[in-house]
Amino acid sequence: SGEDVRLLCNNTLSDCNSTVRNYYSYSAKVELIGLGIKKKDTERHERLSLGSDCSLNIKNISKEDYGFYICRQYVNGELQGTDACVYLHVLHVSSSSSSSSQTEISAGCSVTLFCQLYSYAGGSCDDWIRSEGIELFWVNQAGVKLTRSDSRYQILSSSHHCIITLNTTLLNEDHNREWRCEVTQRDLDVLDSVHLSIFPAEILIILKTAVFAAPTVILLQIICARRAGRKDSQHPEEIEINTISG
Repeated sequence: SGEDVRLLCNNTLSDCNSTVRNYYSYSAKVELIGLGIKKKDTERHERLSLGSDCSLNIKNISKEDYGFYICRQYVNGELQGTDACVYLHVLHVSSSSSSSSQTEISAGCSVTLFCQLYSYAGGSCDDWIRSEGIELFWVNQAGVKLTRSDSRYQILSSSHHCIITLNTTLLNEDHNREWRCEVTQRDLDVLDSVHLSIFPAEILIILKTAVFAAPTVILLQIICARRAGRKDSQHPEEIEINTISG
């Protein structure tokens, strides 16, 4: 139910036998690839593969995949060059309703849609949203942003948790209605979106479980300035952020 993503490694040597790929979250550090070999003792190993260019391919992205990914090169046990780092942010949508069954939602039912951006940016989501100009919002199927001034919708947001909720009571004319959660950065183009559509007698969550990645790639590619030979560190001393689009 998720998408696939490819995390590049721009510091590779002649082959991938020197490549180490580590994953960091707020609660864990995991080695995914060790000297070109996939670790089989990780929960996600079946969804991982190493590309011919040493890129890390992740299938069926889920909200648990958000975090900080580092690519390093070792020769004879010595770290070579600088780290290639990527922040992976995941946009996830879910729903709840006043109906006793999610498969029997109909007019008159109250529906709440949740859209959350899972981010690992080395600080609080609130600080990251402000510094990067990130905005989450809901739009209707015409692409018009929904606001709190529209009496039909109750919209609540929590920048601390990077989540925005939309609550509404379904009408008969909501057959095939679509609401879409979108993310923008500094009022520029939409980075990615997730949408839900209402169909007769049911609500269908079309879970793009969207990521800040392909097709509108906005992985944050980090050039870590940690020098070769330094001891392993969870956070780089200096980073340069490049936005990749395409």
